[in-house]
Amino acid sequence: ALINQLQHNIIWGQKGNFLDVPTDCPQRDERLGWTGDAQAFSSTAMFNMDTAGFFTKWMKDVEADQYANGSVPHVIPNVLGSNSAGATGWADAATIIPWNVYLAYGDERILAEQYSSMSRWVAFMRARAGDDLIWTGDFHFGDWLDFGSSARGNFGATPTDLLATAFFAHSTEILAKSARILGKRQDSETYEKLAAEIKAAFCAKYVKDDGSVGTNTQTGYVLALELNLLPTSQRERVARRLVEDVRQKGHLTTGFLGTPHLMHALSRYGYLDDAYKLLNRDEFPSWLYPVKKGATTIWERWDGIKPDGSFQDKGMNSFNHYAYGAVGDWMYRVMAGIEIDPAAPGYRHITIAPRPGGGFTQVRASHMSLYGRVTSSWRLRTGELELTVEVPANSRATVRLADVQVDGVKESGKALANGNGIMRTKQDGSNVEILLGSGIYRFTYPTSVAAASPGRTALR
Repeated sequence: ALINQLQHNIIWGQKGNFLDVPTDCPQRDERLGWTGDAQAFSSTAMFNMDTAGFFTKWMKDVEADQYANGSVPHVIPNVLGSNSAGATGWADAATIIPWNVYLAYGDERILAEQYSSMSRWVAFMRARAGDDLIWTGDFHFGDWLDFGSSARGNFGATPTDLLATAFFAHSTEILAKSARILGKRQDSETYEKLAAEIKAAFCAKYVKDDGSVGTNTQTGYVLALELNLLPTSQRERVARRLVEDVRQKGHLTTGFLGTPHLMHALSRYGYLDDAYKLLNRDEFPSWLYPVKKGATTIWERWDGIKPDGSFQDKGMNSFNHYAYGAVGDWMYRVMAGIEIDPAAPGYRHITIAPRPGGGFTQVRASHMSLYGRVTSSWRLRTGELELTVEVPANSRATVRLADVQVDGVKESGKALANGNGIMRTKQDGSNVEILLGSGIYRFTYPTSVAAASPGRTALR
């Protein structure tokens, strides 16, 4: 019930704010199109609703207000003035959102239409970074409102130069991929080279051989992992540092920039149980703490209402701010397992790879893609997992079943075999991969995943 209410709160936060522009909150003296909030939540937003037209229009607003030097204002439309621009993780909405729209809807036009804006933002960052490619000295919001921010200031514990350099690399890499898709080969090669150089500079400056990153915040670890800043040889050590910090503290410490990537970093590197523990945590700080306090939308602060019942800073304490609702992206892509294929975006090819755990017995998620409805629904019984998959017309899906042998899998009660819409089946180590055409399929297979809390379900 708590997870279902969290999902409700994510949806209602989006409904309350996506009105012509993605406002940060629909109340108090703000209601502004903050770029950082929008980029952090954009992937989740695209799962929940058809936002193609909404974001395409708003990105034109971004370009209209972008300065000649490439700097992007903190809010769009820009009502804050010429000195309110160029913050890392906020202005990067100029590159991150067009890329996420391309992935979700498979339309190259937004990359083509925003390419000038994207490249000018990267050029601005390049101009602000020194010869060593480390961006220092400018104003940034940092990992805004991370855990404990009231004691440290709202800018969080992660150094802003680390964050700025990380997003400099990330936006440059997005631009390189966009250039390649648009057939701009020379640009792509230029930006690929620059992205590689920024990553090398980041690692030389902030990453040690023992896996520590910067000042050893969860956000520092998470962004190094999820923004693809590390060589393969260092990733496991950094991931281990991250999970050790999560276990030692017993909770998350991330803010606006780290939170959207935290759960993905844990589950991607083998710490699925730890991710589920964060999801299920209902004490401060957590996603379910506000739910237990009666929240019906997502809060701006982890402690909008403190554990003692008092309120946070009354001058800046919104109870309808959607940024931390970015955990929805992990719930859909990992918990339910609906994953976009960047090589065939817009759900032309879908990966269905649910990761049961956390004591849940049932999860169902569906998304109305441009091809039709995509559904992943699993139910856990003693020793067996049942997975129902819906693949829309003119799409294909690859289903990945973990820790099972192909001869242990049945579809609609029959042993797996070619035909019946199943295009190919193969054993990939301890996993089974099944390529499907359109249709509805029901797989059952043995599993050792335990339903630790019988009856706990997450339904959408």
